[in-house]
Amino acid sequence: MNVAVSKHRGKAMGNFTGHFRKLTIAARILVLLAIPFATQASAAGFDGEWNVQIESSNSACGSGATVAIDISNGQVASANSGVSASGRVADAGNISVTLSTGIKRAVGSGHLAGTSGSGTWHAPMCSGTWVAQKI
Repeated sequence: MNVAVSKHRGKAMGNFTGHFRKLTIAARILVLLAIPFATQASAAGFDGEWNVQIESSNSACGSGATVAIDISNGQVASANSGVSASGRVADAGNISVTLSTGIKRAVGSGHLAGTSGSGTWHAPMCSGTWVAQKI
């Protein structure tokens, strides 16, 4: 094989490899940039007002309550001035919430699917379950 042809092929392969590497890096960056938008769009499917029925497994903690929450772009907020709510819904429907009123605070987690959901909650002296229905 001619030395000049061999050098030309080696240089061409080097250029191809370099371009391929750059293309791979650019594709990875685009995927990473798109992830937050995909998460927001999916979590936004749970947007709206939800009624949450809270039950306790301990009778000393009360017989239960119903709380209204709002979800907007995957963020949980209170729909009621008497209860403060904060938290987040992931794109797959996993939810984590903190409810507080005065000095009382409870932390809950669970799963939303379509227009309903369920999970568990706990506070310093009580715990229980919750079910939610989209209004």
